[in-house]
Amino acid sequence: MSEERSGAATPRIRPVRQPKASPETLKRLKSHLGVLSTVALKHLDQSLPWYRGLRPEERAALGLVAQKGIASFVSWYERPTSPQWVLTDVFGAAPTELTRSISLQKALQLIRTIVEVVESQVPDLAPESEQVQLREAVLRYSREVAFAAADVYARAAESRGAWDSRLEALVVDAVLRGESPDALRSRVAAVGWKSQTGIHVMVGTAPEVATAGFVGDLRRAGLRHAQDCLVGIQGDRLILMLGGVEGAEAGFARLSEYFGAGPVVYGPQASSLKEAADSAHAAFAGIAAARAWPLAPRPVSSEDLWPERVMNGDAAARAALVRHIYTPLLRAGNGLVETLSSYLALGHSLEGTARELFVHANTVRYRLKRVCDVAGWDPLIPREAFVLQTALVVGRLDGADSL
Repeated sequence: MSEERSGAATPRIRPVRQPKASPETLKRLKSHLGVLSTVALKHLDQSLPWYRGLRPEERAALGLVAQKGIASFVSWYERPTSPQWVLTDVFGAAPTELTRSISLQKALQLIRTIVEVVESQVPDLAPESEQVQLREAVLRYSREVAFAAADVYARAAESRGAWDSRLEALVVDAVLRGESPDALRSRVAAVGWKSQTGIHVMVGTAPEVATAGFVGDLRRAGLRHAQDCLVGIQGDRLILMLGGVEGAEAGFARLSEYFGAGPVVYGPQASSLKEAADSAHAAFAGIAAARAWPLAPRPVSSEDLWPERVMNGDAAARAALVRHIYTPLLRAGNGLVETLSSYLALGHSLEGTARELFVHANTVRYRLKRVCDVAGWDPLIPREAFVLQTALVVGRLDGADSL
């Protein structure tokens, strides 16, 4: 059944044809190009305070855009073309200067000001019979230029965002490689990094689809828990560098939701950019050994993975166990190492340890509490007792008991 018979005819959209300009009007427009450009630039200077505040080279670039816009309007009025033509003719060489000098809002103010100038000159440019037609053409052309300007800014923002992401990834890579502080300082300044303390590095698996939008979302989430945030993706690894962290553990738990499947490890706090490389190396070492602790929390501290890292051949974890646990216990004296060793060897039995050492059970309890105070790990908690036992092993193997 035809549309006419069914009574549900779909209206057809016919293209609007612009009436052809008369040769006299076109001739007058072309002869007034210089006047229109001069009046437009003068009006910009008078009506837009921010335009007067630009540097001379910036004003020259924007003035060129204005002159091109007026000249292109005359050509377009003679032979209307597609909006893409406006992009190449008006903004062909201008996007970089335009987007660096002014915001999109100011660019639209500039376009509106030029349109007002051209409209004010319509009585001098066309006979009365063509003035309405010319004004409508000016409005249509200004609309296309406005859309073209928005497209220019969108492309520039997309390009700038891609460049910022690449620069951000280079900074993260420089931190991982432990570049010199001077070189690193200049790199982080380029991405707006300000924090000098409270730096942490988180490492985990990147999600299957890690788009630019995902990176932006993760960066914004990171900035809710830290003063600075950098994101880097290296193959299937997602690296998050945070500075000026507040409420670390709670923030890490929320940020770990952005990582892919598998463990997420965060390194110890670094007090400077130079030490950030150590935090990153600890986090990567933790990722490599995390599969040995299937019940590890997510995220998990690289320090909680010291035993697994030692068994995986990590010399830094071995040294950390000796430095932070075994040596302090040895220097504290009062039989702490002997009591801890017996307690662990006898199956965590307080009474058995007391009989072995010929002391009261309360003495064993006191010494174990002292172990927790000195080393920071509680032997009454099975996982922490495993960390302490590993520290005893590597300390003895390294001959640290001779200190």
